[in-house]
Amino acid sequence: MHDPIPQRIRQSFDAQDMMRTLGARLLQAADGRSVIEAPIVPGARQQQGYAHAGLTFAIGDSAAGYAALSLMPEDHEVLTVEMKINLLAPARDGPLRAEGQVIRAGRRLSVVRSRVLEGETEIAILQGTMIPVPL
Repeated sequence: MHDPIPQRIRQSFDAQDMMRTLGARLLQAADGRSVIEAPIVPGARQQQGYAHAGLTFAIGDSAAGYAALSLMPEDHEVLTVEMKINLLAPARDGPLRAEGQVIRAGRRLSVVRSRVLEGETEIAILQGTMIPVPL
């Protein structure tokens, strides 16, 4: 079966220890969009039993980043410059799904956003900027 995700993006995602630790999977990354899914693994809950905001932020940030990377030249990677999150609802059971999107792709900075969902419930929205980094 053919992997629809470009090899360089798949390799970049697979090199992320954090995503591996969280059990996250990259489901899509092309044309300025990406999707990451993650369970709420043991150790990723806060004191009231909900998914920790750090989990939500990590997959939302990465989804936005891989959306940006999908539009960058082959000889570049991506780094987050800044990212804002609005937490809208607590996540209880998972899995969480982060949908990243490029709002404006620039040569120096790209404006990105993502939303994190648990089923149909919107858990968080993120907006920020990414910078291309030559390999």
